[in-house]
Amino acid sequence: MSLSIRNQLPGTVTAVTPGEAMTTVRVRLTGGQDLTAAITRESADDLALSPGAAVRALVKSTEVALATGRVEGLSIRNRLPGTVTALTTGPAMAAVTVAVEGAELTAAVTRQAADDLALSVGVPVVALIKSTEVSLATA
Repeated sequence: MSLSIRNQLPGTVTAVTPGEAMTTVRVRLTGGQDLTAAITRESADDLALSPGAAVRALVKSTEVALATGRVEGLSIRNRLPGTVTALTTGPAMAAVTVAVEGAELTAAVTRQAADDLALSVGVPVVALIKSTEVSLATA
């Protein structure tokens, strides 16, 4: 099966916490960072997720926000530190490639945001991803 989601991060399930409708799944990414996915309980059951299961965390590039300073006071659980390795800008949007430990992410941000953050190759950033925007696929 071919997926159009650019960000596919391999990892291993470390915890599964089912709720009434949603389940939170902790994933240890290959690079050692932890990522939380909030998926439907039905999806977690269909994927037969349990600790030790190999998965891929899938994140659309439009769901990755970037910060260049300290990140405080946010409900966003997934905060992956990295460095900008490529930047492609157009009149309205920018594609920002970020190297994080053991993986690479692409963030689609507005050109104005890229300019305001003074993004360029080598700039340290934190990739921010809401748990509800992380999908999982079994490897």
